[in-house]
Amino acid sequence: ADGGLIKKEELDQLQDIKNRTRITHYLGESTVAVNESLEGVERVRKIVMAMREFSHPSEREKKLADINHGIETTIAISRNEWKYSTELETNLDPQLPSVYCQIDEINQVILNMIINAVQAIQEKYPPETGQKGKITISTYTKESHVYIKIQDTGIGIPEEIRQRIFDPFFTTKGVGKGTGQGLSLAHQIIVQKHKGRIYVDSMAGEGTTFTIELPMEVPEKET
Repeated sequence: ADGGLIKKEELDQLQDIKNRTRITHYLGESTVAVNESLEGVERVRKIVMAMREFSHPSEREKKLADINHGIETTIAISRNEWKYSTELETNLDPQLPSVYCQIDEINQVILNMIINAVQAIQEKYPPETGQKGKITISTYTKESHVYIKIQDTGIGIPEEIRQRIFDPFFTTKGVGKGTGQGLSLAHQIIVQKHKGRIYVDSMAGEGTTFTIELPMEVPEKET
């Protein structure tokens, strides 16, 4: 170019090259790709940490434990169970006090509840519908108890069988889809081992809410 100036023809050529190579597009896409990769790495890290916790159970005796952390760990480890059919969100009380419990068993109950909720959602919204259900897990305190609430927008539980869902081997699933031990085990862990309670509220076709109640106080005979 004369005197250091760029001719219009050269500018047009540069613009043409830019348009053909989509430089701006790829620069933008690379930023998105890097961010998605970082998010993916963080997700994998959480899953690996959760798997380590599940594969190395803590001591079998009860001790003070962080229920919120247990829920987050269980959600991470069960992601493949729910991510294709369900939106899962949490509303965990950041001030939730520690609970005297066997945390691995509580995690197992939460896992069973999530899987049950996912199956209820999949029954209501088969894959061909393209629709997703929703699971909401909340924690809160009331008086001397900690509560864990698992809500789903699944098929619901008919009133006539609601009283039987905690019975051993009772299941509404087809052959090969369940043993009927999930809710029975949950009842045994929460009620018998931890002196808590489980409540169920359901409306057929609308969804189900399970509420777990755990005492915060350490029983005198275990202090």
